[in-house]
Amino acid sequence: MIERYYTLGMNDKLILNFHDIGHTMRHISEGKGSQRRILIILLEEGSSITQSELTQRLGIQPGSASEVLGKLEGAGLIRRTPSEIDRRTTDITLTEAGAALGREAAMAREKRHQEMFSCLTDDEKETLRALLERINADWDVRYRQGEPSCTHRKEHHCGGNRR
Repeated sequence: MIERYYTLGMNDKLILNFHDIGHTMRHISEGKGSQRRILIILLEEGSSITQSELTQRLGIQPGSASEVLGKLEGAGLIRRTPSEIDRRTTDITLTEAGAALGREAAMAREKRHQEMFSCLTDDEKETLRALLERINADWDVRYRQGEPSCTHRKEHHCGGNRR
C-alpha cells in the first residue's frame, strides 16, 4: 500500500482497494476474449455455440472474436461450420485437442479461484459475497442505468442473480 493510504478517508481506501483488486483480477484472469476463456466456454456449452452467442457471452466485438477464433481454428482446437438452422450463422465446436486444453484451463481456473479466497473463512466469504452483491445492486441502479444491456452479466458474475 502507498504511504498516504493511511491518511485517506474510508471511502477512498475502499475505492483504492477495489482498484487494486480489479488490477489483480485483470492480470490473473483469462481476459475477455482470450483463447483459454473461449475454450472453457465451449467446454461448458457441451456441444456447440454460435459465433454471435459466443461474442455476446464474452462481451466483445464480432471482429475481435473472429481473429481469436481463426487462431484457435488454425491450431486445430475448434471447428467453425455454417449453422444448419441458419446459414447466416457459424457454429463453433471444440475438437478433441481443444476439449483437452479447455479442461486443463478450467482446472487451472478452479484452482486459482480456490487460492484467491483461501485467506478467508467460509463465514467471511459469505459476508463478503453478501456485501458485494449489495454494492453491485446499488451500483446497477445508481451508475449503470441506461447502459446497453450486458447479457453476460446476469449469467457470468457481472450482476443479476448470484449464488
